[in-house]
Amino acid sequence: MSNAGKRSRRRQRARAKTIAKSMRDFLTSAGFRQVRKVASRRKKPRWDIHPLVYVLLTITWCCGDSLPEKFEVAKGFYVACCPKRKRPGKSFQGFEKAVAKLPMPVLRTLAGAIRGRIEVLFDERLLFGGFIPLGCDGTRQECPRSRELEDRLGTFIKKSSNEKNSDENGSAPMIWNTSIVHLTLGVPWCWWFGKGKKASERAHLIQMLPLLPHLALLVTDAGYVGYDVVRTLLGAKVFFLMRMSSHATFYTESEEPMESFKEEIAYYWPKSASNDGKPPLRGRLICVRSKKRKVDVWLFTNVEDQNRLSRNLASKLYRLRWENEGFFRTYKRTLGKVRLMSRTVRLIHREAEASMIATQLLLCQGALAMPTAFFKDDLPIVCSPRKVLLEIRREINGQSRNAKSFGDRIAKAQRERRARQTEKEKRKWPRRKTHQPPKPPLILKITNELKAKAEQNLLAV
Repeated sequence: MSNAGKRSRRRQRARAKTIAKSMRDFLTSAGFRQVRKVASRRKKPRWDIHPLVYVLLTITWCCGDSLPEKFEVAKGFYVACCPKRKRPGKSFQGFEKAVAKLPMPVLRTLAGAIRGRIEVLFDERLLFGGFIPLGCDGTRQECPRSRELEDRLGTFIKKSSNEKNSDENGSAPMIWNTSIVHLTLGVPWCWWFGKGKKASERAHLIQMLPLLPHLALLVTDAGYVGYDVVRTLLGAKVFFLMRMSSHATFYTESEEPMESFKEEIAYYWPKSASNDGKPPLRGRLICVRSKKRKVDVWLFTNVEDQNRLSRNLASKLYRLRWENEGFFRTYKRTLGKVRLMSRTVRLIHREAEASMIATQLLLCQGALAMPTAFFKDDLPIVCSPRKVLLEIRREINGQSRNAKSFGDRIAKAQRERRARQTEKEKRKWPRRKTHQPPKPPLILKITNELKAKAEQNLLAV
């Protein structure tokens, strides 16, 4: 087949002329009807649900040293975009009271509606190698040192082993954000929050499993290694590709040396699960070796068919997991969410949820405006979040004098794709620990008795 025959023949979607039309691609009237059903039934509230949600989301994109400054900019932008709708309130104090009364299911329903629009609008662009690759990782976000937040969220600090832990001189209150991100588009799919001191990424991942799309392939680092997590993923019939560490114990039929191991059907059965009488879990163990790096990457997956998930594709998918780290950089640095600004627990919950939805909308608009890949199996062209944010701020502030439409401008906000000649400079941060790559898992030879027991309790997808 000629090169012309291999090209994707999908029609390019018409680009939005204004930011308001671009946002309506995801914030549809049908979505707001779902939101209104779960909103509280108050008689003639001063803040209608539509302006309240719009202003709450737009605040994340606005410039300003304080929330009242951002509120004034977001309020003016909403009036300009929706002149025929009910006017929002005038004071920031009234806005805060309305946000505090906003039920959290409203924002979660809105996030669910946006996920539905992502599936419709991106369609085949979500697929890569026959899967929808999704990475899962977590990060902490600081909160103000108000008395309520310190009492409810707690304070903590990481010290050396010879020092005593002290909450009195601990860090600021924090929340934990576990996010699942699409690895080729860079768009967050779903997220879960918890206390920064006692949060469990594994528990958060299990909570988000019902939100995953069909053909989802979860790609995680070694922090998610655990028998209960793997068994839950197998029971939910969710594809996964998980990096293994020395905490994992596998049984294989052959006695191939570690130095020459490539891939093989293996049974994951840690000692704790064996002592509790739990069955071994069957999957495929893959070793990816790199010529540039001395550390080998050991991956475990429940996709046993090599034609469906080859070792080369598994290596590409795990390298794409870095997109999850890039999303956190966008969220925390580009949008300034290293530290949240609200001072009560109710407002912190709503600020965190709304800021994640706003970041999702920003990245969705940028990804939707990107031109399609030249070949169907190529990696998609990824937007630059910083460039998209600058175009959005120009629209909000009324500084855009370019004759081109908003969609045409953000279509050029592409991420730099040049090949680096040298490695990135590694900066030394005061509290950063030296990264120690995971060590290889323990591999033992399986006995006939164990193999028979494993086949009886087969849980692989």
